[in-house]
Amino acid sequence: MAKEAADTEVVTRIYEAGYHVVPTVSEGDVEKVVAEIRAEIEQLGGSFIAEGAPSLMKLAYAMNKRDGEKYAEYDRAYFGWIKFEGSTESAKVLTDFLKGHASILRSIVFKTVREDTRAKFKAPQLREVKRSDTIKSSPRKAPEADEKDAVSEEDLEKALETLTAE
Repeated sequence: MAKEAADTEVVTRIYEAGYHVVPTVSEGDVEKVVAEIRAEIEQLGGSFIAEGAPSLMKLAYAMNKRDGEKYAEYDRAYFGWIKFEGSTESAKVLTDFLKGHASILRSIVFKTVREDTRAKFKAPQLREVKRSDTIKSSPRKAPEADEKDAVSEEDLEKALETLTAE
């Protein structure tokens, strides 16, 4: 009896699906493509955890996708992701669904963790410097400009001419 219960028990895991929607899909219709992906996950018995709305981005390199009888090359795509909980079978079916979808340029489904794993911006921590000592002036006086140390404009011009002449 225990073996039968183990056979019928469905193991659920946390998955994340990342996808690129081709840029020929209008901005308003991108949400329809995402709704199709969500509907497929719900139909497979998955439950949503988090989602990143698709945004248009430049790809690192151009990619080809078959469009009817010819191939189209894309250097931009709408990137989005969905994190969900589902069975291992649902992840396999979703992978096949995304690969066969006409508007999906590229996709990946992988196992992950429930926690938020995105890199967070951390402000640099400033070091606090405390000054306990005050700067004391030295006992000698600061040199004052004497008239005998003053240099005339003519002397400066002569010195510059000799330096640039060499």
